[in-house]
Amino acid sequence: MTRVLVTHADSPIGRRIVKTLRSDDSVESVLAVSQAPTPPEFDNRSRGPIPGLSYQRADLAKPRSMRRLFRSPTFESARVDTVLHIPWHGLAPLPPVSGLPRRTAELRLLLKSCREAGTVENFVCLGSAFVYQLLPGNANRLDEGSELDFDPDVGPDIRSWIDCDMMLHEPLNRGPFRTVLLRVPSVVSDDGSVYFNPSVSGRPGPRLRALGFDPMSAILTEKDLTQALLCAIHSRESGIFNVAGRGAIPLSQLARWNQCRSLAVPPALLGWMSSGARMLGNSASLSEEGPHLRYGFTLDTTRAERDLFFRPSVPNELVRQMPPPATG
Repeated sequence: MTRVLVTHADSPIGRRIVKTLRSDDSVESVLAVSQAPTPPEFDNRSRGPIPGLSYQRADLAKPRSMRRLFRSPTFESARVDTVLHIPWHGLAPLPPVSGLPRRTAELRLLLKSCREAGTVENFVCLGSAFVYQLLPGNANRLDEGSELDFDPDVGPDIRSWIDCDMMLHEPLNRGPFRTVLLRVPSVVSDDGSVYFNPSVSGRPGPRLRALGFDPMSAILTEKDLTQALLCAIHSRESGIFNVAGRGAIPLSQLARWNQCRSLAVPPALLGWMSSGARMLGNSASLSEEGPHLRYGFTLDTTRAERDLFFRPSVPNELVRQMPPPATG
């Protein structure tokens, strides 16, 4: 029986995976961790504690808070053997910590805490497929061995994903626990919200794209992401795995699903506008400049299908429901 700790359990995907794990007969208990107060669905006060589910508040980027978490009676009684790390993907970006992107600071401290705990046997983490280097065009077909984008001018959001990706190479190669990194593209929820896409995720508002370009983006439904995480938790395989559905959608369509206006601007102005938005603290409402605003990609998921037995349940449903893409 597996005993799982889920980080950012109050996030949209966190809530869904906690609910799914609770209904999994091979999961004995779930320890949901978040910085926020206990979500209502995790705290049934009228009927008492929910069997197999406990909740603990903790700031993943603060050493003192993490020490309290891993030394708490809740953690000890949960006897956690598997950690599932879901990076934050809410509407508002979280502030940096000591000059580091919060995403990077959280993963670094979480890995350190898991090593020191000595009881963690499995570490499963969500990563981003936007770490890959893209060539001109929409024909980029990327596997796990494709080159990462180490361009020094890469935007801060994608750079933090690359930093997290590289941090996981040490436990992947040396242990002390089985490590699985799932690189995911744009994740689309049942209501059309888009997560993990540096171009359109976040609060509704304008998003930039290069005039004359509407790159195709690989997609993954929230339902299939949950299934992929379950496959990773229950597998004995370790390594890096691409996870995606079958099909791709134009960037302009993803923006509309996320209630964003897709603004096509001359490429010469794109970098200037993105940089200006970051300087003014408005980067959450404008796209981060980069090749992903011009070039599309799909993911080769052969390894995940072979080793994790992952299969998209409705591979082309989103494509069939897609309205005609925007023009201009």
